[in-house]
Amino acid sequence: MSLPTPAEARSRMLQALTPLGAEEVPLEAADGRVLAEPVTAIRDQPPYDASAMDGWAVRTVDAVSGAALSIVGESAAGHDAGAHVGPGEAVRIFTGAALPPGADRVVIQEQARRTGMTVVLDDLADAPAYVRPRGGDFRAQDGLLEAGLRLNPWRIALAASAGRATVTCTSRPRVGLLSTGDELVAPGEAAGDRHIYDACTPALAAFIARCGGLAVALPRARDTDAAILEAVASQPYDLLVTIGGASVGDHDRVKPALKSAAAQLVVEGIAVRPGKPTWFGHLGDGRPVLGLPGNPASALVCAELFLAPVLAGLQGIAWAEPLEAAILDTDLPANGPREHYMRVLVSEGRVRVLNDQDSSLVTVMAAANALVRRLPHAPPLAAGAKVHVTRPIWAT
Repeated sequence: MSLPTPAEARSRMLQALTPLGAEEVPLEAADGRVLAEPVTAIRDQPPYDASAMDGWAVRTVDAVSGAALSIVGESAAGHDAGAHVGPGEAVRIFTGAALPPGADRVVIQEQARRTGMTVVLDDLADAPAYVRPRGGDFRAQDGLLEAGLRLNPWRIALAASAGRATVTCTSRPRVGLLSTGDELVAPGEAAGDRHIYDACTPALAAFIARCGGLAVALPRARDTDAAILEAVASQPYDLLVTIGGASVGDHDRVKPALKSAAAQLVVEGIAVRPGKPTWFGHLGDGRPVLGLPGNPASALVCAELFLAPVLAGLQGIAWAEPLEAAILDTDLPANGPREHYMRVLVSEGRVRVLNDQDSSLVTVMAAANALVRRLPHAPPLAAGAKVHVTRPIWAT
């Protein structure tokens, strides 16, 4: 049976997902959250004609070089606009303050000289009005932020300027991380001669956080069905991600254990390198489960290709593979039958393919800042050829 391509596998995964619910989130806690409802302006911004500079509020008809105007008041931000500006009059005004009645422009203080209660204007040729008009940023009822946008500090500032103290966001997916393998020990634990440190769990926890999720570490499970099922049932989560035990060897027990508990799979392998054993389905209670390979590079490349879209789907976000064009610095041989994502370094639009692409090499993965996508049976490429790269979440 032929394996699905990465795009086909992703499509099956996304079709099988139901977005999570929504909740009200205070703005100060909303960075990285995804809007479930749009943000609409409740009033004009600014809510009045405002001065863009420190200076003098005047009538345009009086704004002529050499004019001497009587000072009749002062307007500061947060206070009443001051006296009405009549013919031959000016009001001292500060940045952000409301333009007083009668005035329609501001002469900046660098173009005027004050003498007692009179201000004399200098050369005003081609000087702008220095007025921020009411509603110049947005108007009441304008749509400011659409549902499905991930919030960042700039978007939070926009919501705040619209008077919103909270926003309605999709719930953050809780992701149960299950690491399996008798050979694994946690970083910092005593390791025997036949042990290796678990590099995937902390890396994927960081990846999940960058995608807007909350990682929930499940107890590390030994390679037995009973231990795996006990760990899976130990804590609540919205998505289960298993690490390792994804292949078909005698000690790869994750899929058999979950199938024995009524799990249903919709993807049982993918035509991708690295990461062919990656799989996806649902537990017996309907919660989604994504199985990643145990080698760190395989796990993180497949997290980029499949976990990121799944987390986006649970948060109601449309996902598209972030590809950009770049130029090869070295030759590449022909590709094999699987879509290949190679670890590379990209600098100023040039791509250097890292020498050893073995999926167990953490040093190569840590050195990379992008992936080159090569399609199945792609022909050899010479240095100078154009390739498509993706800058993954784990490399930013």
